[in-house]
Amino acid sequence: MAQRDMVWVVDDDPAIRKLLSFILESAGFEVEPFASGAEVLATAAPLPAAIVLDLMMPGVDGVAVLKELARRSPEVPVVVLTAVNEVSRAVEVIKLGAYDYLVKPVDEQRFVATIRRAVSVNRLEREVERLRGELGERFHLKNIVGSSPAMRRVYDQIGKVLDSDITVFISGESGTGKELVAKAIHYGSRRAEGPFVDVNCAAIPEGLQESELFGHEKGAFTGASAAHPGKFEQANGGTILLDEVGEMTPSTQARLLRVLQERTVQRIGGTRRIDLDVRVISASNRDLAELVRQGKFRQDLYYRLVVFPIALPPLRERREDIPALITHFLEKHARDAGRRVSRVAPDAMERLMAYRWPGNVRELETVVHRALLVCDGSEIRADDLPPELGGENLSEPGDGDDRFLSLEEMERRTIRRAVEVCGGNLSVAARKLGIGRSTLYRKMEQYGIEAPRGGRRQGGTDGSDPSRAG
Repeated sequence: MAQRDMVWVVDDDPAIRKLLSFILESAGFEVEPFASGAEVLATAAPLPAAIVLDLMMPGVDGVAVLKELARRSPEVPVVVLTAVNEVSRAVEVIKLGAYDYLVKPVDEQRFVATIRRAVSVNRLEREVERLRGELGERFHLKNIVGSSPAMRRVYDQIGKVLDSDITVFISGESGTGKELVAKAIHYGSRRAEGPFVDVNCAAIPEGLQESELFGHEKGAFTGASAAHPGKFEQANGGTILLDEVGEMTPSTQARLLRVLQERTVQRIGGTRRIDLDVRVISASNRDLAELVRQGKFRQDLYYRLVVFPIALPPLRERREDIPALITHFLEKHARDAGRRVSRVAPDAMERLMAYRWPGNVRELETVVHRALLVCDGSEIRADDLPPELGGENLSEPGDGDDRFLSLEEMERRTIRRAVEVCGGNLSVAARKLGIGRSTLYRKMEQYGIEAPRGGRRQGGTDGSDPSRAG
């Protein structure tokens, strides 16, 4: 039997207490009655889902009770009951934090509907707090795996920016964990209670970048049937991550520069300037300095974004972290596999340690997850690993020039493999690779890679994947 929501009824009139309790119990609530304000403030009972509070009571009146409840537990909604000639005072208590007020004698249907809404709001707020706590724990700095010297330098840099709002730029190859670092900065800062808005700039069609980032008013352009707050407005009070910032169009770069300079935003088609309180973190797997030299990225915007740079090392430069990462991913995906696997056979570990990991941590996670699903026992063996881990990409400098692969060749092979594995669905392939579709199209053209016949290019406009490492 489902547990019923508790509602406190606080009224000095026994008849009203009994009536309201009966109405609420008939509606499926559990009720605890209180005969005075002093009595409710003295109770040590667990907090209810909502409180019904009479405004006029002898001794400690409703206003005093409301003020104290707002101080102790502002999350609990309070519905105030008042007489007709006290409506103006009831409006004042709304300003003190009351959820709503009802005039006596109460209409039964309206009374029950109001309490249901109050309880629903309370339940939603508690769920939001729970999820926020889980997010904060999930993306806490301690959950970034690795103890190599390269990662210790990254931790040190993250620690230096937590107590300030300095603009951060995170660089690193695809799959190194840029989004994870951005979230660790957000959830470890004073902005942790605010929103974290992740924008994949490469995944937004060029013609919609400004609208998505800065918003638009109704009628601003064809198809703008309603006003739309942009990502910067949505991030107010929190943090915005501009991922793949190097893929912005020149006009979007110019508008972003103005937003960063003035700390205000003006929607497309609007005249009002909206104040912003947003921490900006940007990230890219491309060399922004080189894009500036090529004239593809504004130098003045570069200096606005790259204020505190954090460079993430590729996995091949911190191989000592691979065993710890494998253990982490085995635990993370144990539920999906329906069993726990705690061991990796020596021959499998040798391959995992020797592989160059062009897809970095994201690729390692994918390989471990797959191996966890296909292995038969409690140990991952070499046969459980993808065939590409067995040969061509195992080389290291010094193994012989005939086996050494350039970064360009590794990227070409990785993209070709992703397109094949995803059946030619370029939207899915782009998400798996952690890049935008436009970037994937450009790379495929650069390397002469064609999608398999019948392959699909369609997909969502945001190109986001909540599981990607960044």
